[in-house]
Amino acid sequence: MRIGAFASSLNGGFQLPLSVIAWLANSKYDTPFRIAVNSRKNKPFHHSSLLIASLIAIFAIAFGPSLALGREEGKSFTIGENDFLLDGEPIQIRCGELHYSRVPREYWKHRIEMIRAMGMNAVCVYLFWNYHEREEGEFTWEGQADVVEFCRLAQEAGLWVVLRPGPYSCAEWEMGGLPWWLLKHDDIQLRTTDKRFISAARNYMAEVGRTLGNLQVSRGGPILMVQVENEYGFYGSDPEYMGAIRESLIDAGFEVPLFACNPPYHLERGYRDDLFQVVNFGSEPESAFAELRKVQATGPLMCGEFYPGWFDTWGNPHHTGKIENYTGALGRMMEMRASFSIYMAHGGTTFGFWAGADRPFKPDTSSYDYDAPVSEAGWTTPQYFRLRELMQSHLPEGEELPEPPAANPVITIDPIVFEKSAQVFANLPSSLKSKEPLNFEKLDQAKGAVVYQAKLPKGPAVTLKAAAVNDFGWVFVDGEPMGTFDRRSRTFSIDIPKRDSPATLEILVYAMGRINFGPEVHDRKGLIGPVELVDEKGRARQLKGWKHHSLPMDDDYLASLKYQAASEEKSPAFWRSEFELKETGDTFLDLSSWGKGAVWINGYALGRYWNIGPTQTMYVPGPWLKEGRNEIVVLDLLGPESPVIAGLEKPVLDTLRPELDFSGPRRPLRELALDGSEPVYAGTLKQGDGVNTVRFDELAEGRFLCLKTLDSYGEDVVAAIGEIDLLDENGDLISHGSWTVAYVSSEERYEIDGTAENAIDGQTASYWSSYYAHNTPKHPHALVIDLGRKTQLSGARIVPVPGSDSRGRIKGFEIYVGDALARVPETN
Repeated sequence: MRIGAFASSLNGGFQLPLSVIAWLANSKYDTPFRIAVNSRKNKPFHHSSLLIASLIAIFAIAFGPSLALGREEGKSFTIGENDFLLDGEPIQIRCGELHYSRVPREYWKHRIEMIRAMGMNAVCVYLFWNYHEREEGEFTWEGQADVVEFCRLAQEAGLWVVLRPGPYSCAEWEMGGLPWWLLKHDDIQLRTTDKRFISAARNYMAEVGRTLGNLQVSRGGPILMVQVENEYGFYGSDPEYMGAIRESLIDAGFEVPLFACNPPYHLERGYRDDLFQVVNFGSEPESAFAELRKVQATGPLMCGEFYPGWFDTWGNPHHTGKIENYTGALGRMMEMRASFSIYMAHGGTTFGFWAGADRPFKPDTSSYDYDAPVSEAGWTTPQYFRLRELMQSHLPEGEELPEPPAANPVITIDPIVFEKSAQVFANLPSSLKSKEPLNFEKLDQAKGAVVYQAKLPKGPAVTLKAAAVNDFGWVFVDGEPMGTFDRRSRTFSIDIPKRDSPATLEILVYAMGRINFGPEVHDRKGLIGPVELVDEKGRARQLKGWKHHSLPMDDDYLASLKYQAASEEKSPAFWRSEFELKETGDTFLDLSSWGKGAVWINGYALGRYWNIGPTQTMYVPGPWLKEGRNEIVVLDLLGPESPVIAGLEKPVLDTLRPELDFSGPRRPLRELALDGSEPVYAGTLKQGDGVNTVRFDELAEGRFLCLKTLDSYGEDVVAAIGEIDLLDENGDLISHGSWTVAYVSSEERYEIDGTAENAIDGQTASYWSSYYAHNTPKHPHALVIDLGRKTQLSGARIVPVPGSDSRGRIKGFEIYVGDALARVPETN
């Protein structure tokens, strides 16, 4: 039977034209027919199987939506030569990123309506794998994780949905959305074709498809497109891996167009021609789209992530965007008929312990305000109205924007005094014993803290050394504080005084979020062995025989704490109090008199705080408060200056207090020590935005690398770098995991966050800039990176400061490699 006749017999005269069948089979991008034919690519596929699959695909296209119980009639969304097409008509996607996990469920509708009123016609939605599969094989889609309800609310508000299910997301989220339990496998390779990773990712994608498949536009839902992975080019270049993730989504039942995103200079890494490509950038759309056209000659232009602001990390300045720059770029995109997604339209709050960390190790704040058009608490901003005005000037004929919804009520809370505390060391749960210290993952622990205990023999003074401590470790001997391990500076050794008798060693290791970017996502937490005692002659003895007390910071653990009248002793403790409210509303807890830790209110984990800033308050959503009695619990690892908290009307997001850092200065004091060294490379960076890859004439070896600037374009005396990567002897990228900044001649921390660590954090939208706020030092400028160990290098990859109008676009430069390029200055 001819295919047309078969279709006709199924639907009383309906006939699918053969031209349509040919288009379905040969379409460059994914259609249900092409999926049916190609989902088993490179596998045996008999003619009979092809015919059956073809007939099933045709049947699904013709009748699928009407056959599914409870489904509405679907729409067609396709990728044309120049435009996205909705039921055959061009549509420009004006998208705003909004994460349901960062907004209280009670406020989802409000935030969605804010996005719509700003002028968006779509919302971009990340699914964080670890948010939905917190333990292997146990999925949750209810309550705060009910993404189905979130998508339905978006549809009710007139918004389409662009879905980004991962498996990797980034987003300054714990481990980039990857589940911690994957790290129980010591040798697993994340985001690769490692069978263990692919198997787990396929199981997750199948669950995503089961949950969200019926919300695709083809089935009457709001989901237009689904993203495969996220910015994979930053991580790897294997198209087979991208194909495996693509296939997992197809097998999960996704039939809408699939796409991939990357920055302009990574579009070719992992590229596949069966995935539609979009490009991520924060400025210069013309140059970014030109790079996109090099790999994708046709199809609509789209920016997958356009950045109006940036996220904050502890101890570094609060970020703000330049409204004139990004509205100008958005306006030009609108004129081009390019589609876009504003990342973030509303950042919200990374509640609980979900905030991640930038590399090498820069923990992210719980506030995810992002200087977005909609503030952390859901308020309009000047940026919001500028964008609304811009969108209104480009709306299609007949489209009108609704008014923004009213802001939610805000209250203040009188000072709450804490009079009861539970000392951490007086509330230790039962222990697990082992010869070697075990990391959190071996202890089956996702987050929180672990107290490690061991016996120290009597004897002379020694140095206690660990291979690593992830992330902070407070060291006590017989209850007396000895010092702190600090991952930021890779301080993993502490002096221990003479002991006249055996003593008890206790190390309280507290984990921040796992790194969410780069190969450093393989971020196992805890005390990493071997742990050694090193005497004055350099002789090392491994310390064995460990007890582990897990403090998982979950409901059961918090309920087990025994509170007593608080003492004035400053030591790690939980503090508890109650307060009365006559009315509820949003508020901002003032944590400025506290040290470092976490806060719970009425059982809700608000997030982390740290007195060094820039964030000094914590956002409390009104629905999480109650009229009448409320409970608040605070973990403080350092001890408060004053155990009092009040609720404020406005947040404090931009106050740095480096003098309160428990580890002292951000980095050790060093001076430049090139002293007659010869550069391993000297040259000129290109003036554009592209990556500059340089190859050394021969392998260089050393622990330190110095980038020395000679001049900048436009006779600018400022120097700035977006990112520095280094290549090993095989030309492969080297992990930043052990890197620290050893020396920088100057850095701008007043006008912008131009800290030197931005040059090695993997994020090209953040950058190091030499100082210029008050007086401006001239070239040469120098940045020295401590690689943590002697390393062989064959070259470097340098990304300039983003934006053609940015200051400090370096022209001439030199690179030095050696073992002593920065030194501690001599003292008299």
